[in-house]
Amino acid sequence: MSIHINHQLPDPDLLKEEIPMSDKAKAIKAQRDKEIADIFTGKDDRFIVIVGPCSADNEDSVLEYCHKLAGLNEIVKDRLMIIPRVYTNKPRTTGDGYKGMLHQPDPNAQPDLLEGLKAIRRMHLRVIEETGLSTADEMLYPENRSFLDDILSYEAVGARSVENQQHRLVASGIDIPVGMKNPTSGDFSVMMNSVTAAQHPHRFIYRGYDVQTDGNPSPTSFCAAASTSTARPSRTTITKT
Repeated sequence: MSIHINHQLPDPDLLKEEIPMSDKAKAIKAQRDKEIADIFTGKDDRFIVIVGPCSADNEDSVLEYCHKLAGLNEIVKDRLMIIPRVYTNKPRTTGDGYKGMLHQPDPNAQPDLLEGLKAIRRMHLRVIEETGLSTADEMLYPENRSFLDDILSYEAVGARSVENQQHRLVASGIDIPVGMKNPTSGDFSVMMNSVTAAQHPHRFIYRGYDVQTDGNPSPTSFCAAASTSTARPSRTTITKT
């Protein structure tokens, strides 16, 4: 075979035990998830602003940026709710180059997926605990989200993944909003079909199990352009920097 096993990764529950959420972080996420749900359902008339760099690959820089966002969030919280983008996977169109913190927690060392999983989990937890902001990440690899599914308040399916069946099916079983980006071709119908697919229940294979989902009531669509929302223009803004 051309696939060579380096080593087996731990079950997500074991990694969560090794790097647990504090009671403080759990309370922050629970409150923010409720507020986000109220915004998406129209009970709260604020906008959601999801903002940050495409690749979060330096923990100190990410924390510095998120602290600044937390200060801004205090100023605008009556009209906006800020969710920092902490995207720890870096999609590559040709497959070449740096693939993000998940793959290479030390960009000067060889790839190490286990240490990468630990590093990104710790970083997301630091953001919540130090800034009071729960985070968004990109679901580049559907199976990997199980290592972060207790932390995130928003997930994004990127331009290269939005047509992928597995991403759509997994999105249908996620309990938080999932954003579907327009594909690299720019075809909006692909994006909207992905939203529709995620809204429906599905049965499929996931992490070695035959699973059934209930359908996600809050998938959204967004474009690559800054400050754009197509699914809920009165509720959500996606800002890319």
